[in-house]
Amino acid sequence: MGKLTAARVRTARHSGRTNAPERLSDGDTLFLQLAPTGAKCWVQVVQVKGRRYTVGLGGHRFVSLAEAREAAFENRKAARRGIAPVTRTSGKAMPTFEEAVAEAIATRSGAWKGDKTADDWRASLALYAYPAIGATPVGDVTSGHVLDILKPIWTPKRETARKVKRRISAVMKWAIAKGHRADDPAGEAIDAVLPRSGGEVRHHKALPYGRVAQAVAAVKASNAWAGTKLAFEFLVLTAARSGEVRLATWGEVDVEAGVWTVPGERMKMGREHRVPLSARCVDVLREAAGRRKEAELLFPSARGKVLSDVTMSKLLRERGIDAVPHGFRSSFRDWAADRTDVPREVVEAALAHKVPNAVEAAYARTDHFERRRALMDAWAAYLSA
Repeated sequence: MGKLTAARVRTARHSGRTNAPERLSDGDTLFLQLAPTGAKCWVQVVQVKGRRYTVGLGGHRFVSLAEAREAAFENRKAARRGIAPVTRTSGKAMPTFEEAVAEAIATRSGAWKGDKTADDWRASLALYAYPAIGATPVGDVTSGHVLDILKPIWTPKRETARKVKRRISAVMKWAIAKGHRADDPAGEAIDAVLPRSGGEVRHHKALPYGRVAQAVAAVKASNAWAGTKLAFEFLVLTAARSGEVRLATWGEVDVEAGVWTVPGERMKMGREHRVPLSARCVDVLREAAGRRKEAELLFPSARGKVLSDVTMSKLLRERGIDAVPHGFRSSFRDWAADRTDVPREVVEAALAHKVPNAVEAAYARTDHFERRRALMDAWAAYLSA
């Protein structure tokens, strides 16, 4: 032991020569794992009764070099006695990918409607991912593994392949949160390698922003379930994605402060997102609270379950509105560009879009929250006028 120093740990960076994680050895089975994203975590590789274990010992910001060495030493002593090693973060040996899938599904299933989604996850990953990486420790899965899974189905079964990719990525994000690895091998790093679609890009149907207020009024005048109508208006006012709204809970909103905090696991970019709520948004929430029974959801269905995205889309069709729920984000984006002088980065932050330029993203230190509050107030005022 002793190849690394605290200064070396602090300054170590991924070389950038590959999209796979890199490791710096401290000796005696302990490594500092470096991700292309800049994340760093402690990893130990030991063998017990012929089985190889890759153990996550935690991120370098929370676990010092001395603490990682101590944990690794205890794991080596246990391994000599035939006892499987434990992680510092979870107290369990690193799971295989298949075991991680089960844990990730259990974590997410509470927000899913019924068992169908969980069954779809298990079926698709069992068919396409388990033969290649099911028995692989989740910390050892690489971008190469994921590419081998996706390439055979990327062109003939594009939508299925995208679902498999998203689900593998979700499992990897679970593994990151548990300290089993530092990066997502199914993330953006492999997008440049996968074949591009040869067909025309199909955008979500959207209305011109001048017709959005009319659409909101038409929905409010319908005989649809009150929760569906409130959810739709809230979606339009916040320019949020359908899933973010349909799965929103009362624990995420601070009505008095006018803030809705969407957890990272429900965001497309995987990062927590604060949404400033206009006065009209707060009115919508108060109306929803007046109808609240025991459901934790902001806008439950008539049966107290999660609203279906199909339900909201069907309502729009029935009212003759030629758009889908996601399309109202485009309407908001066009309005902001045409009718305001708000900087592009503020509008993109309001839509929770990722900064596409890596250099620009590196220097982004704010979510422009107060400027976004003014923007969303202006959007609500435009719709009410």
